[in-house]
Amino acid sequence: MTYQSPLQQLPVSVEAGRQVARLRQVLDLVEQVAGWEPDGDGRSGALDESARFSSAYVNALPVAQRRFDALADETASWAATAVEALIAHEDSPTPPRAAAARLARELDQALVDLARLIRA
Repeated sequence: MTYQSPLQQLPVSVEAGRQVARLRQVLDLVEQVAGWEPDGDGRSGALDESARFSSAYVNALPVAQRRFDALADETASWAATAVEALIAHEDSPTPPRAAAARLARELDQALVDLARLIRA
């Protein structure tokens, strides 16, 4: 008899919530760079949002799940590139507040689009 350890992969539903939580953290950081005040929702709000997305993902049709995954990956990719650009200009005499504000609006819209895809 052979022993095979279980895969150390998160369930798909948990991963959807994690993706949204990561994007939300990036959005919070970008909002700070833009000079915006935090929304005050805090950690409990993020946990609620993550759970809501995870639950909605499980109940979504497979085609919606695939579209969600593709949009989440695409958003994470361009957000990472944009944050790197903001960081590169962090020490400039004038902080890149306008660029950060635009990025924040785009990230917020992407989160709205992700929610619509799976009706979270």
